[in-house]
Amino acid sequence: MATNPPQLFLLADHIKLSLLERQRALSLNLPSNSQDGQISRSLEQLRSGIESLESQVEDTSDESITSQLPRLRTQLAELTAQFDHSANASSSTSTTLTTPNDPSLASDFSAAQKKKKTATTSTSRSSKSVRFTDAEDDDDTDAANRAALFPYRDDPSADADAAPDQSHLDNQQTHEYHSQVLRDQDDQLDRLGASIGRQRELSMQIGQELDDHVMLLDDVEEGVDRHQAQFNRARGRLDRFSRKARENWSLTVIVVLIVILVLLIIITK
Repeated sequence: MATNPPQLFLLADHIKLSLLERQRALSLNLPSNSQDGQISRSLEQLRSGIESLESQVEDTSDESITSQLPRLRTQLAELTAQFDHSANASSSTSTTLTTPNDPSLASDFSAAQKKKKTATTSTSRSSKSVRFTDAEDDDDTDAANRAALFPYRDDPSADADAAPDQSHLDNQQTHEYHSQVLRDQDDQLDRLGASIGRQRELSMQIGQELDDHVMLLDDVEEGVDRHQAQFNRARGRLDRFSRKARENWSLTVIVVLIVILVLLIIITK
């Protein structure tokens, strides 16, 4: 997901081009349902990116981001309104929709607007249904450009806050680029979900092992308590014996002396 203003402005340009193509299709009475889902997802991605920037600014103030947020919010509101009301083929096109954020995309915006005007003129000249086709030269150019479009790759050496170079891409390639980004994000989310599942299983196993260790400690504690009780009883018996021995010490000495005296008398006789 785009998390810095340059990427969000690039995403907004992609949405603008998609809306222009959608208006063009509607003016020719062609179905545009295939584009609606992509535009809706792109708008939601733009909204999520703006909310992420707002949260980032709340945590850490960044003037470079704060100064761009009003413009991003305005474009999101106008693009959402254009998408909601563009079902009417005669609806007016706002300046925001026809003005790119990236000057390198000016030629793509100009071409998209010219195609829309041409399609509108052709429709007004004839009441018959017209099937939209690009010129052969345009088809060849678009095919070559699509062939030159490479899958999205993260570049660790590039500036994380810099927007990818889109100067060589037309509106179709920009659309393909963002579609590839969305697919990559879905794959990453799937891998993240699997990783979280494995971590949850590992946490449950660790919890079970901790419970087993607690049970072992409880058993050891019970054994220590039993041995302590036995030791206390033995010590009590020893104390009683010692006390009785001290109490009967004088009697024992007298008995021993009497025995010795008797023996001496017997021996002397």
